[in-house]
Amino acid sequence: MFTRRDFLFKFLVIGSAGTGKSCLLHQFIENKFKQDSNHTIGVEFGSRVVSVAGKTVKLQIWDTAGQERFRSVTRSYYRGAAGALLVYDITSRETYNALTNWLTDARTLASPNIAIILCGNKKDLDADREVTFLEASRFAQENELMFLETSALTGENVEEAFLKCARTILNKIESGELDPERMGSGIQYGDASLRQLRQPRGSAAQAKQQCNC
Repeated sequence: MFTRRDFLFKFLVIGSAGTGKSCLLHQFIENKFKQDSNHTIGVEFGSRVVSVAGKTVKLQIWDTAGQERFRSVTRSYYRGAAGALLVYDITSRETYNALTNWLTDARTLASPNIAIILCGNKKDLDADREVTFLEASRFAQENELMFLETSALTGENVEEAFLKCARTILNKIESGELDPERMGSGIQYGDASLRQLRQPRGSAAQAKQQCNC
């Protein structure tokens, strides 16, 4: 157990229905495959504390329904998300073709700076593949996304997907691209001393923020 937490990040898991989003979340939180998985109705939630680049981070993860009839409900959860797993099924061309719409929603409704990793799930079903690694990799590159193929069944690359996204958020904080002090950033300090340490560096930005209030 971690006794000290440096940051809290809000995460989303988004993508079409049937891509295995809930199974990915369950594998990450519980370290096992979710056998009796049904379509998510609305939104499900999970959290886990991880160690990333020497920092202790709590990930608050919202698993959103992929069915169109729930889109108006799930879109309200995008606000203030710092990171997202954008999931498609490598055995379903239809879920891959829908990625652009999901990506647009994430960058419009959450933040243009949201850290997104593209996950080609069901890597264990390689024999039934409809989407090649190369074309998905090209899509990720063109849209400035990280990319991994995952398997919620075997656990392959599941942890790495969440951790890779979290590392990117930490890098954005370090570079000043993301400001935890800004409302709606999807990031919170878990330790007051971190806020005090960063204050001199971000004082100008904070002063500007106060003026705009």
